[in-house]
Amino acid sequence: MKRLFAYLLVIPILSTLAFAKVRIVASTADLASVAKEIAGPLAEVDNICRSTADPHSVEVLPSYMVKVARADLYLKVGLELDFWAELIIDGSRNAKLVVVDCSQGIVPLEIPTEKVNASMGDIHPQGNPHYWLDPNNGLVIAKNILGGLIQVDPSNGETYQEGFRRFQTELSSKIAEWNGAAQTLKGKEIVTFHNSWPYFARAFGVKIAGFVEPKPGIEPTPSHTAELIELIKARTISVIAREPYFSGKIPGIIAAATGAKVVVLPPSVGGAAGIASYFDLFDHLIEALQILEAK
Repeated sequence: MKRLFAYLLVIPILSTLAFAKVRIVASTADLASVAKEIAGPLAEVDNICRSTADPHSVEVLPSYMVKVARADLYLKVGLELDFWAELIIDGSRNAKLVVVDCSQGIVPLEIPTEKVNASMGDIHPQGNPHYWLDPNNGLVIAKNILGGLIQVDPSNGETYQEGFRRFQTELSSKIAEWNGAAQTLKGKEIVTFHNSWPYFARAFGVKIAGFVEPKPGIEPTPSHTAELIELIKARTISVIAREPYFSGKIPGIIAAATGAKVVVLPPSVGGAAGIASYFDLFDHLIEALQILEAK
């Protein structure tokens, strides 16, 4: 009876161990979404930066360190976008944590050719970090995440490989679909609030004519706003794109002066209703920009 009782006690412990999930924390919801696609039910996935918040500036909270202290895998955006992640990782004191920089293998755009200084605004020395907004880079992100998953949980490596292959197949199909839907956007000019969109613009042929910010991370000035109004009028630009975490005040003033329309473009998964996955993000962005067809 003693042996039977001991066996009955061990069963739930073994069951818990057998079904223990990999704990993943990502800097952003975009990386978290791709991780969910690959790992499926084998992982618990969370992210630090809220989808409607500016990923350039995240307040480091003790609760984030506690979250990462329990994690097996951390996913960074890299290219110095989520520099704050290092403070969280160091503060977690998690010696077993595997950190994956998801920018590895990305060919960055807009790498400065001169020495960066504060007068240039929020310029990233390693290049523009918004690379996930080209869906072709989604496969690079997925490969990096796959490598991290296999490192922390090699026993389920084949399952992760299958998840990666499913993601690759769906992404390839969706890119063809998005390219078709975006044909009418090619060559059309827009103004954006921040320089978040060069990868998206390259992928789908949209042209970025100017920015509401005079320099990245610098508040709009009256003189720059006046110049932008003249630019929009001269080129008959119909859309001013604004990320949800930037104020709509100045874009609204510019729109009223030019007849252009302000369109809120969320650059991240979860940034607007209905954007529950990486695939949903591009569905939403391309649909939101269909207003350009009328030009």
